[in-house]
Amino acid sequence: MKRIYKLYALAFFFFAIFAPAASALESSFDISLFRGPKMKDLYYVIIRDMDAQLLAMSTGKLDVLSDLYRPADVERLAKSGAADLSIASSFHGFFITFNVRKFPWDQTALRQAASQVVDRRRWVRDLFSGYCEPMTSFLPAISPYWAPDASSFPHGAEAARERLANAGWTWDINGWLVAPDGRPLPATKILCPPSSVAATSTEIAQLMAEALSSIGIPAEAEPLDFQTMLARVNVNDFDACTNAWSMSRDPDVLYSFYHSSMDVEGGYNTSGIADPELDETLRDLRYAPDEATARSAASRAQRLLAKLMPVIPLYSRYSISAMRNDWDGVFTTDRSTSDNLLTLVSMAPKGDGEKNRPIYWNIPEEIRTLNPLVSSTAYDWTVLGTIYDTLISVDPYTFEDMSWLAESWGIETGDKGSILSFTLRPGLKWQDGRPLTVEDVAYSLQFIKDNNVPRFYDNVKDIESIETDAKKRTLRVYMANTSYWHLHNIGGGVLLLPKHILENVPDWRAWQPTNNPHEALDGTILTELIGTGPFTFRESRTGEYVHMTRNEHYILYDKSSEAER
Repeated sequence: MKRIYKLYALAFFFFAIFAPAASALESSFDISLFRGPKMKDLYYVIIRDMDAQLLAMSTGKLDVLSDLYRPADVERLAKSGAADLSIASSFHGFFITFNVRKFPWDQTALRQAASQVVDRRRWVRDLFSGYCEPMTSFLPAISPYWAPDASSFPHGAEAARERLANAGWTWDINGWLVAPDGRPLPATKILCPPSSVAATSTEIAQLMAEALSSIGIPAEAEPLDFQTMLARVNVNDFDACTNAWSMSRDPDVLYSFYHSSMDVEGGYNTSGIADPELDETLRDLRYAPDEATARSAASRAQRLLAKLMPVIPLYSRYSISAMRNDWDGVFTTDRSTSDNLLTLVSMAPKGDGEKNRPIYWNIPEEIRTLNPLVSSTAYDWTVLGTIYDTLISVDPYTFEDMSWLAESWGIETGDKGSILSFTLRPGLKWQDGRPLTVEDVAYSLQFIKDNNVPRFYDNVKDIESIETDAKKRTLRVYMANTSYWHLHNIGGGVLLLPKHILENVPDWRAWQPTNNPHEALDGTILTELIGTGPFTFRESRTGEYVHMTRNEHYILYDKSSEAER
C-alpha cells in the first residue's frame, strides 16, 4: 500500500530509474551471465501470520521471505542458521494520509498541527530498532531528488495548539477542538490493516490517534481487513489511513501522488489534494526538459507539500529479506535484497539438492485481483511481476538504461515534442508461443490511453501518435510535449499485453483473465494472463497459494543449460 501500491514491482526490478539517457548505452552489467528460470515450478505461498512465516522458513516450507521489519524476527532468523539475510536501502515511504476532500481534513492549519505532534524519531526507534530511518520529506533520503531543506513545523503539542489558536480554532469545555466557523470535529478514524498483517502499521495508527487526541482532535485507529480497507480508500470513504509506497527513483512520482488530475477512483492521489500552485510546480516537474529544471521543480514541490501536508511522512524502511541457504544463484546489490527477479531466474538447489524441487516464495496477504489493468497491491504485483516485462530496464549497479524487450532505443525532439523510438529484439514470444510484435506494443499503449486506465494513464496520456514498422521491428512514439521522463514512462513504466488477448476483452475493469481458458500454440491450455515474463500463471487457491510454471519462451531461458543440469 498497510497499503502498498507498487509503482514498480518484481517485474520492474531493473527499472530502478536514476537518470534518463539520450540513447542506448552499453551496460556494464552482463545480463548474459544469467540464464533461467532454472526451476520448473514456483509457488507463491500465502501465509499471513509472521510467526507462521518464520516457522515455515525454518522448516523448509518457504524458501524466500520478503519485507522483514520486526527486529526480533530478523534476529531470530539470523540465529537460526537456516537462512541468509540481505539488507539494502530502498525507495520505501510510509505515510499517514488525510482525506482532504472533506471536513475536517480539508483545513490546512489542522493538517499542519497534526504533523507537529508526530514524534517520528521516537516511533521509528521504538518500533524498528534501527531498521528504518525517519522520513521528514516526501521522497526518501536515498533519492537524488530528496529536498532536505523542505522545512517542517516546530515539533510539540504546545506548538501545534498555538498554531491552531492563531488560525481561529478553539476548544470546548471537554477539550475537543472547534473549527473557526463553530463546527465541532467529528471523530477521525485512521484506517489501517490488522496487526496480524502489519503489526507496526496498526501500532502507528494507534500512536497517531493518541497524538491527535492530545491536541483535541478526537481520533482512533480502525483496523480493517486489508482488502476492505483498500476498497474504501479507493472510493475515498475514509478520514485518514496508513499507507506505504515503493517508489521509483524518478521524482515525477510526486506528480502521480499529488497532482489534482490524479484524483480519480483508483488513482494515486489518495489524499485528494488540489492546490493551483502545487499543480503548476508538479507540472513543471512532470514536463521538465532537463535535469536542472527537474531538480528545481522537485525541490519546490517538496517545500509546498511541507506546507500543505496532505500526508505526513513517517519513515523509510530498509529492505530486509531472507533466503534459505540451500540455494545457489542468489543476486544482491547495495540497493537490492535477494528477493529480486535475477535471483528468481537464477536460483537452483545447492550441490546434491533436489534438482526439480519447487520454489516456495511467501506472500503475506490474499491476492485481491490478477487483472493487470486494475491490480494495485504489492501482493498482486508479486505475482503479476513474474508475468509481464517492459521495453527497457536498468543496470542494477550503475543505473544506466539497459536493453530488455527492446534491444535499442532513442529519444529526439521533434517540432511538437519528444519522439521515442524502440527496436524489439528478434524472436520474442508471448508465454503462449505466439510472436511478440511492435503491433502488440502499440496496441497496449493505445488501449491504456483510450480507456483512461488509471494505474498507467499518467504514463501514456501525452502520446499523440504511434508508428510501427513490422519488418524492422521498430516503434516510434510521438509525444505531444517534451519531458525528461517520457522515455522511462513509456519504456519502463507500462506493462505490455498481447493484442490477440486484449482486443477480445469486453470490459477491462471487470476482466478476470485467470478465469478464461486460453490455448497456447502447442495445445497447452493456459489462461488469458499471458505476458513475456519468466513464469506463467497456472492456478490460484484462495488462502493457500498461486502456482506458476517456467516460461520456456523467456528471453533468458536456455534449454541446453537445463539439459545439462
